[in-house]
Amino acid sequence: MGETYNAPVNLRFDDTNPAKEEQEYVDAIKKDIAWLGYQWANELYSSDYFQKLYDWAVQMITDGKAYVDSQTSEEIAQQKGTPTQVGTNSPYRSRSVEENLDLFQRMKAGEFPAGTHILRAKIDMESPNMLMRDPMMYRIMHTEHHRTGNDWCIYPMYDWTHGESDYIEQVSHSLCSLEFKPHRELYNWFRDHIYDYAKEALPMPPKQREFARLNLSYTIMSKRKLLRLVEEGIVSGWDDPRMPTISGLRRRGYTPNSIRKFIDKVGVAKRENVIDVSLLEFCIREDLNKSANRVMAVLDPVKVVITNYPEDKEEWLEAENNQEDDSAGFRKVPFSREIYIEKEDFKEEAGAKFFRLQIGGEVRLKNAYIIKANSVVKDDNGEITEIHCTYDEDTSKKVKGTLHWVSIKHAITAEIREYDRLFMHESPDSDKDKDFMEYVNPKSLTLKTAYLEPSLADVKVGEQFQFQRLGYFNVDDDSTAEKLVFNKTVGLRDSWAKQKPKPQANENQNKPKPNLQKRSAISVIQQLGKKYTNLAEEKQLKAKAEIEVLANDVAYDELEPLFGTAVKKAGTRIATLIALKVMLKNGLERNDAINEFIEKAKEDKNAILVAEASDI
Repeated sequence: MGETYNAPVNLRFDDTNPAKEEQEYVDAIKKDIAWLGYQWANELYSSDYFQKLYDWAVQMITDGKAYVDSQTSEEIAQQKGTPTQVGTNSPYRSRSVEENLDLFQRMKAGEFPAGTHILRAKIDMESPNMLMRDPMMYRIMHTEHHRTGNDWCIYPMYDWTHGESDYIEQVSHSLCSLEFKPHRELYNWFRDHIYDYAKEALPMPPKQREFARLNLSYTIMSKRKLLRLVEEGIVSGWDDPRMPTISGLRRRGYTPNSIRKFIDKVGVAKRENVIDVSLLEFCIREDLNKSANRVMAVLDPVKVVITNYPEDKEEWLEAENNQEDDSAGFRKVPFSREIYIEKEDFKEEAGAKFFRLQIGGEVRLKNAYIIKANSVVKDDNGEITEIHCTYDEDTSKKVKGTLHWVSIKHAITAEIREYDRLFMHESPDSDKDKDFMEYVNPKSLTLKTAYLEPSLADVKVGEQFQFQRLGYFNVDDDSTAEKLVFNKTVGLRDSWAKQKPKPQANENQNKPKPNLQKRSAISVIQQLGKKYTNLAEEKQLKAKAEIEVLANDVAYDELEPLFGTAVKKAGTRIATLIALKVMLKNGLERNDAINEFIEKAKEDKNAILVAEASDI
């Protein structure tokens, strides 16, 4: 908002509760905001205003607008009433101004133990807004404050401090989340009384304005509930990469730009809503696609022996770092007789839609040769331990699949931390009958040992890479030269779209309908494409996720006819590009028809089409 209106924004810590304020929280907040790329005009603390707030409280007592109550907290709560029943006045509400001033000054002097007296505003115990029923302004706390030390033993309440701090700073718009909307009446009541005391020196009264909190699916955003996750050891700390904290996102591998872009896309709402976490993941994919260098790593290896390649030979082949960044340059990767590929990239027998390695079939090794699988070696349990292949130096041949790989004798190892959703429920704290902890995903963290190309031996904490065909990975804070540790930031596509449970239909809808055949994946993709450009951005992302899942069941021969779709049918061409991108990542070999289709899309007038084409 400050950038939009070219207005200064203060960073203020409402440090009114010494029991909950610590310097480490202050330092962490400042670090996070600076990392996001924001600058604040002034660093301010409500504790700087303790004397001014006290002086104004004395004036309110003098004007008969505040009094000292000496009841227990239980008695006060009982007299407060309910939303449907009015409250009753405190027996101390009619104390004289002189007695209230004397007690308040003695509270400040430390004469009373905690809980014996409080200062309350004198408003209306019959107000329909329970916050207006003589709210507390000060309580006694014999606790050292992280900034003021032991100067004070009475501390102001948030509702009293917040608006008055805004007024002292001459804030025009005080922005807060929707749960503070009922507080606005109290905010204005305090503000209007204080304005009479200081309007000459402080001419501008502030306004409170509310907006919706950011709520993410499969996520908890409550600090109190996040603290439970930390205290009960569900996560390793506030910066655990599964946590929705800035420090957690940073450690996971999210960039400041991706988070800012996400916030821009979400916008400001005036009603509560839940944003699909897949939008956040879309933003980091989009950002890292442009900036992260591509490297090769194998997470679930199976050994490949290239039988016609000399045993003592090795080559260093040239590999492009990032085709999206012309300045990224090239690197050398070693090739030898024995390599690792991913287990899932090989099947002894496979259908026409499997573009990877199978017995008798050929694939291209990324940046290297074409290999053909001839036989396998199995252990006593029937598990494949080796795939025997032959290689062909003629790399100009057209083959459909391309695999990543790592030379075994040159490979370095690393610990890989793969993260899943922390909760298995889309809205884990929405069920009033269940504790949100019941929805914690026991498989939210998986540890693996990966084999990496040797160019990654000297990586630094915080560096980010695309492990080709696997996803984006970030060097974790725990990583050392002796033991590399990578966090999986996000996969190359949304793998959760196909895991979401489908909404339950009623009994009649569950009955099979006669004579209706299941539509093919390609026809559904076409249907989604027809309306794609007319959808809102969030719905476009959902359609895109659905197309990405369907693309796994489409053969190239089915997709290629859509390359010739009419120019005016931009949506169908966008859907075709999205599906093509998945198939290429699954190992489909690029050919002239594919290249021509992509280049033509890059020159189109439709911005979405251009963006999708540029992402391939």
